[in-house]
Amino acid sequence: MIQLGNYNTLKVLRSTSVGLFLGDDEGTEILLPNKYVPEDFKIDMDMEVFCYLDNHERPIATTLKPLIIRNGFAFLEVAEVGEFGAFIDWGVEKHLLVPFKEQTVRMEEGRKYVVHCYLDEKTFRLTGSSKVDKFLSNVEVAYEINNEVDLLVYRRTPLGWEVIVDERHKGLIFESDVFRPISIGDALKGYVKNVRTDKKIDLSLQPIGAKMLEPTAKMIYDKLVQSDGFLPLHDKSSPEEIQQMLRMSKKAFKKGIGILYRQRKINLQEDGIHLL
Repeated sequence: MIQLGNYNTLKVLRSTSVGLFLGDDEGTEILLPNKYVPEDFKIDMDMEVFCYLDNHERPIATTLKPLIIRNGFAFLEVAEVGEFGAFIDWGVEKHLLVPFKEQTVRMEEGRKYVVHCYLDEKTFRLTGSSKVDKFLSNVEVAYEINNEVDLLVYRRTPLGWEVIVDERHKGLIFESDVFRPISIGDALKGYVKNVRTDKKIDLSLQPIGAKMLEPTAKMIYDKLVQSDGFLPLHDKSSPEEIQQMLRMSKKAFKKGIGILYRQRKINLQEDGIHLL
């Protein structure tokens, strides 16, 4: 079965004046227009294409790479606003419609928003929505502490940054755990800090506990090398000074310099850290 809004591996059936007709194992056919036909095609060869509905609501295939696929999330720009909603540029010829009822705030042309792409069961059309919460579920969460996950930042709250976790779950990075600039739309690697009894997921942008020590120490070491072997930081430095210079918490800083000191890579003096 050919899946609209997704990549499909299909067989080249025949060549016509308008393009190639591709098919699946169930006998369903779809057109790949001439402008997307590769020069080295052969009948019966397999080809990976993206399938969606064209401007005339007909199923069509393309070799263009969309910026979002069905059931996915992405940070995309509004190409124009029309009578029925906002039209998002998602990397293929026909823009993705986000109806007004699927917008958390009224979208504006030229601005970017985190959106979800889904197949509308009533119209059988691919549709966008910025109401991402309703497409996320934390009912079944199977993570352990320090598991690495993919994150997409989609909202800022008084507590911190709400993120989409592995395109399935909702998570939170507390403001106190952010030690570098981040923005809505950022795609990041994160680490599971805690899964609460209510299945809410707390996240960190750096590994937790023992796994945190080595990369933190390396970060401090690299900064020392870049700074001619000296950093004006010590145990009495304020958390703000450490965050400004190293983008990490004071707790992480103390653990990192502890490793470097035990490995005899640094010397701790009253004026700061010296590289040996």
